[in-house]
Amino acid sequence: MNKQGVLTVVSGFSGAGKGCVMKALLKKYNYELSISATTRTPRTGEEHGREYFFLTREEFQSMINNHELIEWAEYVGNYYGTPKRYVEDQLNAGKDVILEIEIQGALKVKKQFPEALLIFITPPTAEELKSRLIGRGTEGIDKVKQRLQRAADEVVHMEYYDYIVLNETDKLEECVEMIHHIIQNEHSKTLNNKDFINKMKDELKAFKEGDI
Repeated sequence: MNKQGVLTVVSGFSGAGKGCVMKALLKKYNYELSISATTRTPRTGEEHGREYFFLTREEFQSMINNHELIEWAEYVGNYYGTPKRYVEDQLNAGKDVILEIEIQGALKVKKQFPEALLIFITPPTAEELKSRLIGRGTEGIDKVKQRLQRAADEVVHMEYYDYIVLNETDKLEECVEMIHHIIQNEHSKTLNNKDFINKMKDELKAFKEGDI
């Protein structure tokens, strides 16, 4: 069956808990989390090739010009992006790769990798989303309002995702298992098993011609 890895893109509203879900998923299962490239300065304890690929602006710009990034954006004066070669190398090695990125980046990935699996993580209600953002206690009410307003703009893009997964309160394990099963089921899709199908055609051709 299919030995090519599955590329999965995970997005969600700010406050949906996708970070906690990804941490739990990667702890339990053997997935490869894509490493992004950035021009920002490494923070204490961060290493090149582990948290990020730390590049100069010239190196990053060269990657943009040479179409070596799946997606990229500039945020607060620094570039962030997903190196195409790293992702392709991991997929070709048979590893399932997960990209945890925002919605606009996810849609760019889908254009370059039509076979990519897009999963959107969300709380069951908007009120729950509001409660989580306030409950974090890390931002003022104005910032919370901005995040909720952004979610109201982002919700129109949910229909472009392949799966919607609810991250309900106190049901983290269920959310993790749901995502794991979705990804594993991709390995059995006809689209991802063309080589196997062609192999069976060739093997059965002999029987059709009377050679047993």
